[in-house]
Amino acid sequence: MEAIEDIVIVGAGIAGLTTALGLHRLGIRSLVLESSDGLRTTGFALATWTNAWRALDAVGIGEPLRPLHNQLFGWQTTSTVSSLSSAERQFDATGTQRGHEIRCVQRRTLLETLVKELPSGTIRYSSRVVSIEESGYLKLVHLSDGSILKAKVLIGCDGVNSAVATWLGFKKPAFVGRSAIRGCVYYEHGHGFEPKSFRYIGEGVRSGVIPCDDKSIYWFFTFSSSSKDEEMEESPAKMKQFVLGKLGKIPDKMRAVIEKTEPDNIVLSPLRFRPPWEILLGNISKTNVCIAGDAFHPMTPDIGQGGCAALEDGVVLARCLGAALREKQGMSSEEEYKRIEKGLQSYAKERRWRAFELISTAYMMGYIEQSNGRVLNFLRDRILASFLARQRLKMASYDCGKLSAS
Repeated sequence: MEAIEDIVIVGAGIAGLTTALGLHRLGIRSLVLESSDGLRTTGFALATWTNAWRALDAVGIGEPLRPLHNQLFGWQTTSTVSSLSSAERQFDATGTQRGHEIRCVQRRTLLETLVKELPSGTIRYSSRVVSIEESGYLKLVHLSDGSILKAKVLIGCDGVNSAVATWLGFKKPAFVGRSAIRGCVYYEHGHGFEPKSFRYIGEGVRSGVIPCDDKSIYWFFTFSSSSKDEEMEESPAKMKQFVLGKLGKIPDKMRAVIEKTEPDNIVLSPLRFRPPWEILLGNISKTNVCIAGDAFHPMTPDIGQGGCAALEDGVVLARCLGAALREKQGMSSEEEYKRIEKGLQSYAKERRWRAFELISTAYMMGYIEQSNGRVLNFLRDRILASFLARQRLKMASYDCGKLSAS
């Protein structure tokens, strides 16, 4: 069975759904293919910085999400060796510092909000892409059920193991030698934490506790990987004990968050990234194909910008495609193809250096913050802490713009 679709988006994650919603707001239909049988919510929650809220407002879902997640009034970084605070940022009474807005958003809530705004039938579940072929101006997308879609535009938002990124010539993302354990805890009667992000650094590990709302807490723990990771991955109980044994000097209230976490709410993930030079040299777009989100710029979570950047991608990509496809009536197939190609090239040009900067900054921050060397530890805690804090805010100051360029 073959069918023709104007725009096919592979992957119903943050980037894919944001792109689809952005296009929908511009009156352009798309089809989203998702390999699983439902929404993928692995990871529990994500930090949404100022740049993310600008993107969410651009696609019209910022307002419904804000009341569901507490605004954070600052963050605090503490050494687990000395128990001393090495960096702290307090925002004013409105939760802003030079216009900054930070919340910890539950991933399921974000994805469900995006889906709710899309027309029925936009997402096709259980649709795994097995290969991609060229056919004139179209791309043939072969699915695991034997069906074939003919796409005028193909967008890969299919994560770190992206089939579309592979077709464009990108290598598999590189393993950075670190892993992350993440968890989420629900307190029926409220957790009592201040609306702040609490981070702990020392002895080669990073951890953090971030309130999502009055009853939910998201936490993370990153560490240098070893041969025992596979054994832990099969046992959430072992993950929890591993984290508790490596936390160092942190307040009992923070330790209790990990202790309270149910096994079903803990996950371990190896950390991967795309080397920055591949972003500069690779084909982010080619003819009528492009990539976005983790398929484009997988990065370490050290500045909390992975999901935020995916939201930016969706807005910019929808805007560039919208401009390319505006008033296409009367165009020949060749003219339409050329406009699509030019639109995707505009997207790639706008996002290339932004992705390069985010990946490089995240890797640098992780290297410094997770170092266990005596000299670097001293520099990090006494000299570099304020610089690192400023870098986070600098990355969050970006504005991806509105959906329409007019």
